[in-house]
Amino acid sequence: MAEGEKTLNGLDLSKKWLDAADSCAELRTYLRDQVPKTYCLDAVVDPQEEEQVQRCLLHPLECFLFGEDPQEGLAKLKQGSEPSDLCGRVFKEGETVYSCRDCAIDPTCVLCMDCFQESVHKGHRYKMHASSGGGFCDCGDLEAWKIGPCCSKHDQGTAVAMETDASVLEPVLRERAELLFRCLLRYITEMTVWDKYYELPDDLDPSVDEDSYLCVLYNDDHHSFDHVIYSLQRSIKCTRAVAQSHTALIDKEGRWIVKKGTALACQEVNDLIESNSKHISQEALRVEVLLYAVVAHQTFALRLGTWFQKIIGYSVGFRQVFCQVFLEHKPVHQDPCFVSQLMLHDFVMHKGARKIVYELIFCSLLMDTESKRLFAIEFTKNYDMLQQCFIFDYHDRSIYISSLSVQIFTVPTLARHLIEEAKVIKVIVGTIMEVLRGHLGDSNRFHFQGYNSDKFFRIHVIFHDLRYILISKPTEWTDELRTAFLEGFKAFLDLLGCMQGMEEVKRQFGQHIEVEPEWEAGFSLQIQLRHILSMFQDWCASDEKVLLQAFRECHEALILCNNRATQSEPSDFYMCKQILHIRPYKVSQEPVSIHLPISRLFAGLYLHLCRTGAIERLHQHVDPASYDYTHLAEHSLRCLVLVAQVSAEMWRRNGLSLISQVYYYQDVKCRDEMYDKDIAASKMDPNHFLMLLLLRFELFDELLKQWNRLTEEMLFLLIVVIGERYVPGVSHVTKEDVTMREVIHLLCIEPMAHSSLVKGLPENESHETGLESVISKVSNFKKPGVSGHGLYEVKKECLPEFNPFFYHYSKSQHSKAEDSQKKRRAQEGTDQALQPPVPPTFCPAFSSVVRVLSCDVFVHILRRVLQRAAKDRSSQWTEAMVQRALHLIGQALLEEKSQLEATADEEVAFDFSLKARGIGSEHGKSVFQLLAKVKSLPALEGHTDMFKWILQMFETVKCHREKSSPTASVSMDTSKPEPEVGQDKDKAERKRKADAAKLHRQKIMAQMSAMQRNFIESNKMLYDNMPDSSSSNHERPPVAASTESCVSEQRERNVALGPQRGSTPAHRDVLTCILCQEEQEVAAHSQSMVLTACVQRSTVLTQHRGKMLGGDGNAVPSNWLFMSPDLVVGTHTGSCGHIMHATCWQKYFEAIQNTTRNRLHAELIIDLENGQYLCPLCKSLCNTVVPLIPLEPLTLDYENAEIVGQHLTLPRWIQILSARINGLKSINHSHEGASQEEDVGLCGEGQPDFRSILSFGVQEPRKFSDSIAEMLVVCATTVHRVGLDTAPNELCPHVPTMAWNTCAFTIQAIENVLLEDDKPLFGSLQNRQLLGLNAVIQFSAAQRLKSSQAVIQQHFTDMLAVLLPTISRENTPSLLEVDFFHLLVGLVLSVPALYQEEAVELQPSAVSSAYNHLYLLHLVTMAHLVQILLTSAVEEGEEARAAAELYLTVSQLTTGLTSDVSGSAVTDRVRRAIVPFLRCTALFFSGLTGVPPPLEISSTAVTSPGHMEALCSYLALPLNIFQLFWEHKESVTPLLQRWCEDLTVTKALKGEIQTTRYPRRRNHLIELPEDYSLLLNQASHFKCPKSNDGERKHPTLCLVCGVMLCSQSTCCQTQLEGEDVGACTSHAASCGAGVGIFLSIRECEIVLKASKTRGSTYPAPYLDDYGETDPQLGRGNPLHLCPERYNKLHQLWQQHCVLEEIARSLEVDNVMFALEWQML
Repeated sequence: MAEGEKTLNGLDLSKKWLDAADSCAELRTYLRDQVPKTYCLDAVVDPQEEEQVQRCLLHPLECFLFGEDPQEGLAKLKQGSEPSDLCGRVFKEGETVYSCRDCAIDPTCVLCMDCFQESVHKGHRYKMHASSGGGFCDCGDLEAWKIGPCCSKHDQGTAVAMETDASVLEPVLRERAELLFRCLLRYITEMTVWDKYYELPDDLDPSVDEDSYLCVLYNDDHHSFDHVIYSLQRSIKCTRAVAQSHTALIDKEGRWIVKKGTALACQEVNDLIESNSKHISQEALRVEVLLYAVVAHQTFALRLGTWFQKIIGYSVGFRQVFCQVFLEHKPVHQDPCFVSQLMLHDFVMHKGARKIVYELIFCSLLMDTESKRLFAIEFTKNYDMLQQCFIFDYHDRSIYISSLSVQIFTVPTLARHLIEEAKVIKVIVGTIMEVLRGHLGDSNRFHFQGYNSDKFFRIHVIFHDLRYILISKPTEWTDELRTAFLEGFKAFLDLLGCMQGMEEVKRQFGQHIEVEPEWEAGFSLQIQLRHILSMFQDWCASDEKVLLQAFRECHEALILCNNRATQSEPSDFYMCKQILHIRPYKVSQEPVSIHLPISRLFAGLYLHLCRTGAIERLHQHVDPASYDYTHLAEHSLRCLVLVAQVSAEMWRRNGLSLISQVYYYQDVKCRDEMYDKDIAASKMDPNHFLMLLLLRFELFDELLKQWNRLTEEMLFLLIVVIGERYVPGVSHVTKEDVTMREVIHLLCIEPMAHSSLVKGLPENESHETGLESVISKVSNFKKPGVSGHGLYEVKKECLPEFNPFFYHYSKSQHSKAEDSQKKRRAQEGTDQALQPPVPPTFCPAFSSVVRVLSCDVFVHILRRVLQRAAKDRSSQWTEAMVQRALHLIGQALLEEKSQLEATADEEVAFDFSLKARGIGSEHGKSVFQLLAKVKSLPALEGHTDMFKWILQMFETVKCHREKSSPTASVSMDTSKPEPEVGQDKDKAERKRKADAAKLHRQKIMAQMSAMQRNFIESNKMLYDNMPDSSSSNHERPPVAASTESCVSEQRERNVALGPQRGSTPAHRDVLTCILCQEEQEVAAHSQSMVLTACVQRSTVLTQHRGKMLGGDGNAVPSNWLFMSPDLVVGTHTGSCGHIMHATCWQKYFEAIQNTTRNRLHAELIIDLENGQYLCPLCKSLCNTVVPLIPLEPLTLDYENAEIVGQHLTLPRWIQILSARINGLKSINHSHEGASQEEDVGLCGEGQPDFRSILSFGVQEPRKFSDSIAEMLVVCATTVHRVGLDTAPNELCPHVPTMAWNTCAFTIQAIENVLLEDDKPLFGSLQNRQLLGLNAVIQFSAAQRLKSSQAVIQQHFTDMLAVLLPTISRENTPSLLEVDFFHLLVGLVLSVPALYQEEAVELQPSAVSSAYNHLYLLHLVTMAHLVQILLTSAVEEGEEARAAAELYLTVSQLTTGLTSDVSGSAVTDRVRRAIVPFLRCTALFFSGLTGVPPPLEISSTAVTSPGHMEALCSYLALPLNIFQLFWEHKESVTPLLQRWCEDLTVTKALKGEIQTTRYPRRRNHLIELPEDYSLLLNQASHFKCPKSNDGERKHPTLCLVCGVMLCSQSTCCQTQLEGEDVGACTSHAASCGAGVGIFLSIRECEIVLKASKTRGSTYPAPYLDDYGETDPQLGRGNPLHLCPERYNKLHQLWQQHCVLEEIARSLEVDNVMFALEWQML
């Protein structure tokens, strides 16, 4: 009925509006009355408010739109329309997006997760990264993709539907839609930009005045969360939780209501918030008092925005109508369209309003081609205003309207249209000039001293837009496009003109500069321009007309800039009969700038002219006479000289700012458009070019004390200018050749990972380096292991291309590469001369550069360098100088040789070798002669091979000129081999010395042999008593026989317990303390030696994850004595195996506590309050020490044992134990136990005496030194405190039980690891593991000596009650509620307490202990067998028959077991289930008794044949383990009956109680998908269970149990021990007893958790194709699971090393800022 009324009211209202003369006015009247009534605005959200809005406001609008019931109208509309082929999903912040590197037009083209999974791009080269928010999915956009524009979901051929869908809207429906949309868009626009707080537009002003106001707090970026919370708590007197809730909503929505009331009350809160916020910040929080109706209308206007998104999603026709209305102009009032109004007022809107407008534009204007074009024009018109508002605003860019530029400017056709029609390049560059105009100086150059870094960062966004508009080069040019582009290019040159020569520096003399000048702003502009400059050049190069015109414009701009500064008069300079007429200038004395963008753009365009061949027509556009090559190269040369002088440490007084500029100038980020463009030899005369070089380097006169360093730099520049020809346009090479050469030189430094190579290569505008296309050609890939990453090694055939003076090497890289290559050649035994590689041939335009190598000034420079070296004065030359000169000589000789070989019949003008031999030869100072002199210098011994190669090259070139054979020439020349003769002499001298040393060693050995013989002769009597080797050989058979008998006897005694127990030999352990390095024997009465150890709670073996016991109060204290069979939480004790004196450890621990407290964030590494420390040697995390207790030597009297065994049968032993227990109870005045009649019923007649137990042998207990006793208490207290998660209390009765439990659990954990890896039980344990295990076992055994014997006796009685129901109490657990290995350990270690007498301290003798252990093991084993049978889900031989008979007996005593099961099935099941118990028992008794295990156990795996039999033999169990029941049938049958009658057993068999099955399930970390994108897909569909908003969370996967959690979010915070903690911390407490392993999916990192406040990151087990992890998905390459690394992580968890790994990680990382791990 209510639904019908609602529909009737909505239809009536819509009809009323439609029939009105002015429908819009009628509708606004309705909104005026209903909106304030519908919204009950308050600080607390009303959940029913949305329902009221839908019923009273939105439903009538939908009725008006459809003219009928909206559901019916929508059904009709859907019949004639089809879904859009555009996805248009708007990305949230942090959402994973994908870009195809093969098919995307540019890197901004991305797909959402769902579309990517259903697209063809999944099999391509793709990248994935987290979205910063604001973009949308490009699936379906034909201009965004080369192939596969649509995924399978959107590829439905709906392009036709988009064109025809407008006609589907009936004319009446379309008319109503236009009317409604126009009215509502006016309302939305008006209220969204409304800036009056106390009034509304006239037609919306409420008719009744209300005194209802709201105090609204706005979001800003000046105050932190804590600031706002504090201000709210103080101002509105609320709790912290309420203040936190308000603050979160303010941050999300942009504003929030904090007070509702009268104007006076709201103004009071307003003033309080402002004053309180000023106390903690210079700026007050923005808070306003608004009329209630104003906020209501603004809230509904935003709600209409989301409603519009839903409506236009129904039909393309609706969307087109909406776009038409949204973009239409009002010609009468000349008002801008609705969308322009919203854009221009974007900066005054709060965050929530911006989001709505942003999303509304996305789902409407950007989803339609024509609307997108019209919107782009509007956007470009308002571009300048939008960007200026953004720059002076503080809101994040992702929600700012200007960020839509990426959606517009990256569309190729749209960008082309905007360039032609809207002059968008000129608009963008003009906007940059406008916002930077305030930084222009008097000389029309930028000066950024005192700039605002935040504002400057926002300016960078405009450069991104310029890059977007240029991202797609045109394939066809029109005259309009040429004109518009060149107009924008001129504007761009104006911008560069303001940067040319900006921020000049002048060398500081006298004192150091006082204030470091600002330099980051200029270089940040340069970094932003690096791709834009290359893109402008590519655009120009794509059309010859544009290229020539752009070059002319650039040339004019460069001439204008060069003439801007005042110049001195030119002077004449003379050298080698050459005259250079040039203006004098010294870089070291006059201002110089590193910023020369126009010069570098000019050089880049010139290269494109050469590459395309357009240089041949350059004279038609530029007058060749206007070229002054010296003038053009001047500023670039000055910059290079500046860099050289900085390297020579001439500018040290100018501070770090200049050093930083030089670093970035040559860095990979800037060098493409800075350093590389400055290296260009001009078409000057070669002699004049070198004279200019010497002049600018200030090397014309040898006056500078830095002459040597500057000469090195000048020679290096010459090497680069002449040899670095791998530039397209300079020589005939491709971009691939250039990349290949870069990679070769990077790999010549050292083998590198793929990511390191990418960092060392420049990126293009698409963030591509071209590495993948060349890497396989030049290198071999070496796959990674379980750690590290994959490495690329350079191929041997590529090494000849190595150039030691590669111009992109830094100084350190140059040294490393040179050393690496020399070391490689030394290992290979090849020539170590690092000769220059053969360069490619210059292009014709640059062919004259090689003339530099044969000019007179070049030879003169070489002679000066070699002459200074020949004088052999260390102050006048350096080794690096000569090395560079040798390299230049080699370059010249290679060039001459190549020209001689290329032009066989013509005269070669290149005559370097002739000049090198001839010039100065009359004085013996030619280059060739000086080489022979310099070669013999000791300081140049390392370059001998290089000298040899150069001399050979001289001969080769000479032979080419003479057309003769090089070998003949060399053989005929007798003057040249002088150095060779010297080399032969050196070799002969070394050989003589080696022979002399060998002879000396032989003499010494002979003397030692003679001394040994003399000693034997003089001490002959000593040697007569020793058996001779020959005689021993004759006597060997009887010795061998005796040895065999001993071995066989030893095999018989490989039994750990019982009357046949093997002996424990006396063993003397002498160990060394790692702290004081003193040795000490481990003895019971000596000072204690201790073992470092770490005790921790563990759920590694749990069968019931999430169930907690212990400190949380969920368990009954008495149950701490018994471990449940599902091993919920155990206490593990591990050790790194390092030993110290107890006193040394105590001193070390005290010192650690004193020093560590002063370290920054030391509490994050170790928990001092809980006794944690790092091992002094290996830095493993420890929290206690375990005292080393020696094994007590023991030899069993087997005859006596046999006699005792005849009387002490199992029934008799049970009677004696029962009598002793009852006697002790009466003595201790405890409550009465089982009656004597019950005992008779179980054990028969003839009850033994109370002290009968003592008659089978007692002895005095062991005594320990005070030091050992103290350490026993220390260790036991730690185990108790950690295990029960309680306060330390050494008097607690559970201290001994926790010691036994940690012993049992540690053994089970070790056995589980060995069983997992199928390793032998003893043979595969490391020494430290054995040492730690034995120490824990002996510590647990000795624990009873430090505890109350009455407590131990009570514990024994309680544990034995599980096996002997006659002495059980009410709370005794049943057979199915106990882990029997824990029970066995507790019983064995506590049974000696029964021998304690009041006046005398006694313990059982060896024989008594042997039978105690044997019968306890038999009882526990039989109980465990029954436990296995009771929990089993239900080929014959003797064992099978015994098993079947036992199973039949058990099934008869219970209800629920199937009785018709074959014996073989039972045998197989039981044998598999009991093996872990037997293996743990073997480990326990081996450490307790010291009896070595048989070889079959210690060296064979569990799957090996005979392993089970060897275990039974070692544990004194029958090989047919079921035989135990028949050997003791009379005693066991009553026990079986009592065990099976227990109520818990009955419930379990009926399925009412969950039981643990055997063998227990082995826990593993969860299975992960091979492809990481599947995990990302899973995370993208993750919905936080406690959050209803659409914000993206941080999905984190627990690798232990597979639960997906919402981390780093306030929505999932919970209370843990009274503190607020995040979801992961809370989950780790329940899932892993505080230890957690999580995969942070969006960050692709493992997070290890050890406690609430401690954690660390760990590499994820996912690698890309290059063998590297990708934390934070920074590189975005496809990732695949590495099983080896995941297995390593699994072992880390399984072996309880997570805490240790966290401590190591924190220690290495040297934490500077504390992370709030508890909030994870």
